[in-house]
Amino acid sequence: MHISTSAAVYVISVAADLAGMHPQTLRQYDRLGLVTPERTAGRGRRYSGRDIAKLRLIQQLSQDEGVNLVGIKKIIDLQNQVDALKSRNEELETEVRSRMSAKEREARVFAAGSAGDVVSISRGRRPQGRPEPGAMVLYNRFRRR
Repeated sequence: MHISTSAAVYVISVAADLAGMHPQTLRQYDRLGLVTPERTAGRGRRYSGRDIAKLRLIQQLSQDEGVNLVGIKKIIDLQNQVDALKSRNEELETEVRSRMSAKEREARVFAAGSAGDVVSISRGRRPQGRPEPGAMVLYNRFRRR
């Protein structure tokens, strides 16, 4: 059976053991907003695998790197902003690709009409009628396909 990392299934004592911390430390981190576990109907805390990974990161930054809790909060907030911006960037790139392909489908091509005038035709279509003898046809070797 596979449990999702976002499923809040661990009570505070189990989460504290998994993170290598005291349960009171988890309560303090919750008050400071470093880790916000889900709550049960009786207001008990339930931690997810993602929360435990964040607790381990907090512990590493605090103990190994010497970063204080305010600095850790700032690091986590900035990482959340980076993640949100990356997600938004992916959405915008998808939208641009979608619009580009739609624009290419709707793009018009210009050709010489039968009277020598310039006419607009849909991509993949040929102008109606035969060109006059001696009509000039423009060729662009740099045309994108």
